[in-house]
Amino acid sequence: MSVQEMLDQMFHEAEGSSGPYDIQKEMIQKDYLIHGELREWTGDFQTVYSPVCEMSGDQAKRKVIGAYPLLTEKEAMEVLESSLKAYDHGCGIWPTMTVEERIHCVENFLYEMLEVKPTVVQWIMWEIGKTLGDANKEFDRTVEYIRDTIGALKDLDRRSSRFVTEQGIIAQIRRAPFGVVLCMGPFNYPLNETFTTLIPALIMGNVVIFKPPKLGVLLHYPLLKAFQKSFPAGVVNTVYGRGTKVAGPIVQSGKIDCLAFIGTSKAADILKHQHPKPHRLRCILGLEAKNPAIVLEDADMELAVNEILLGTLSFNGQRCTALKILFVHQDIIEEFNARLCDRIKELKIGLPWEAGVQITPLPEENKPAYLTELIKDAESHGAQVINPFGGETRETFFYPAVLYPVNERMKVYHEEQFGPVIPIVPFDEIDVPMQYVIDSNYGQQVSIFGSDPVIIGTLVDQLVNQVCRVNINSQCQRGPDTFPFNGRKDSAEGTLSVTDALRAFTIRTVVAAKENVPNKEIIKTILRDDLSSFISTDFIL
Repeated sequence: MSVQEMLDQMFHEAEGSSGPYDIQKEMIQKDYLIHGELREWTGDFQTVYSPVCEMSGDQAKRKVIGAYPLLTEKEAMEVLESSLKAYDHGCGIWPTMTVEERIHCVENFLYEMLEVKPTVVQWIMWEIGKTLGDANKEFDRTVEYIRDTIGALKDLDRRSSRFVTEQGIIAQIRRAPFGVVLCMGPFNYPLNETFTTLIPALIMGNVVIFKPPKLGVLLHYPLLKAFQKSFPAGVVNTVYGRGTKVAGPIVQSGKIDCLAFIGTSKAADILKHQHPKPHRLRCILGLEAKNPAIVLEDADMELAVNEILLGTLSFNGQRCTALKILFVHQDIIEEFNARLCDRIKELKIGLPWEAGVQITPLPEENKPAYLTELIKDAESHGAQVINPFGGETRETFFYPAVLYPVNERMKVYHEEQFGPVIPIVPFDEIDVPMQYVIDSNYGQQVSIFGSDPVIIGTLVDQLVNQVCRVNINSQCQRGPDTFPFNGRKDSAEGTLSVTDALRAFTIRTVVAAKENVPNKEIIKTILRDDLSSFISTDFIL
């Protein structure tokens, strides 16, 4: 059976094939969260199409699965005003709460979140085409991240609960929030990567305006009531619609204090430059990457192929941490290419809920066309698709394509493809991949595959000054979430991890007094009578 026949059959069987994950009716989201109220929207809506297609005769068409509000600048400004009111220049209920009280609210949210797991997982599959296993992993990893964040904050607060005395000055040093945070996540991890900024921003006392990504909106709808029930009014507000209509005006107001954005550098630059006082805007950004793998001549071939298969094609290569270009030593390249192509043939293509499926339809409109354009450009400069069926398409589906040999004249050599196209560059001298890393606009991660400790040690010493994570005989990845996640050059701004995120959304703040009898008595009274949330020696268990 050809790939085209398999795809036709797959889409013919899409209707009703999802069993317990089937959509009984479209999800028409009529509400958005503003100042503790789920307010009904009566204006225009954005239709949501799934990457899962249905067959109409011989035509495959994306299935309509719902709609969400297209708010306007007016509603965006109302959301902003709600957030400003809740923060109240740092005098609001939320920023002046004790750390323990804020933790309790987040724990309540986590409980409510777990109640809707099946629904959220269902919509992750239908909206972005992520497999059932990966959708469950994304949800569970997000839950684990929230729990780890709570634990990390307890540790941080315990360390901050003591006073220090230096040069006759008594002081307590704690972390204080910035204010209003605009939080915008990516479509490929719409729950997890959104919450890796949203939750630490919240728990540290900031208020959050949350705009879901363009793809992956409806999956957040079941969580609105959880936000509503768990946090004071205005602490979490949501905004939906086109970025230029809602996010742009919010930033242009100059009234937000922090931008947490994961997406493209182009979109991030537009948003940042719209703020009238850019030096007052703290930015935490996760942007593009073009992570290379360097496969040395003494690499363990089986290990390298296994890791690179995962690194290039997990979630169809739609990860910022994906391996997006391979440099393979000329002495082993024939064997490497053959093995990689053989392994790709074994991958199961299908719909997200099917057991064992690994390659699924793509959610981005026109993505298959863009990937096809990259292939044609590479072929015009001497590359070939070397795996069977590579690059075959059907509406939203794109079969993984291995391109070889790739060179610097090709777009795919420079552009982040963010999809299942695997460019392979042969090299004889290590200077070739090293120069690529040096010249690249991106500096997130790199993977080295080899066996010689001397060579690997030398490469590590050079590469750590170009990228922020060097992986030895393993694919690039974000986790564990306790590790720093950041990037050099155009790949990131700020550092994220469980602990780093708590620091990213706060600033160290000091309360100090000269060490004399009246000041000591004032501080003792504040502590004894529990008169301040900041000046406190309470120990959170």
